[in-house]
Amino acid sequence: MSTLWALLLVAAFGVTSACASSEPVEDARPMDAGQLAQNAQRASALDVPYRLVFAWSLNEPGMRLQGQGVARVEPPYRARLDLFARNGERITSAALVDGDLRVPEGMPGFLPQSTFFWGSLGVFRPHRSMGLAGGSWRRDGLAELRYLPTESSELLVRLAGSRVQEMVRRSNGRAVEELRLDMVDGERFPREATYRDLSQTRELRLTLESVEHVESYPSDTWTPRR
Repeated sequence: MSTLWALLLVAAFGVTSACASSEPVEDARPMDAGQLAQNAQRASALDVPYRLVFAWSLNEPGMRLQGQGVARVEPPYRARLDLFARNGERITSAALVDGDLRVPEGMPGFLPQSTFFWGSLGVFRPHRSMGLAGGSWRRDGLAELRYLPTESSELLVRLAGSRVQEMVRRSNGRAVEELRLDMVDGERFPREATYRDLSQTRELRLTLESVEHVESYPSDTWTPRR
């Protein structure tokens, strides 16, 4: 074999190897989905009462709103959101006690249901009616847990380590809800949470501005009124 041919073969082999190594490889590690779910719930559980202030925006056909909001959260699983317009008028409010979502009668109901509500706060708390159906490792390194809310729907929860990055609910194979979080290492709550109700073409975005530890809240906090 001539020197030229040898060099060409070496170069071709090098290019082929480089292309192969750049392709994502499916991680075949076995997964204990139940243990991973438990770890994620423990890692995100509320430890003390907090008060969060955030900017929010809502976009849907025929409506665009924005303003400032306040979230009050307390262990074990209590949360309340109040959204205000720029002029200080309260637009809506809701409280969540474990999986019980409480919205005052007559208030707009555009906030997500309990699993996505908790997820928007960085808390992994699947509704107790959902059954864990397994999980797998994605090519991007995220773990994906699969829950079955109903026979025709599934909830996919994507985790980086023990922290929620995304949630997607599908119905009959089509995505109908999704949540994406901007998490920062060392921070307790998401910098930003974007919830989309695809069936309503609705997007609700929460952008964190401040976090503070507070004393326990009075019990009537969790029963909002109009």
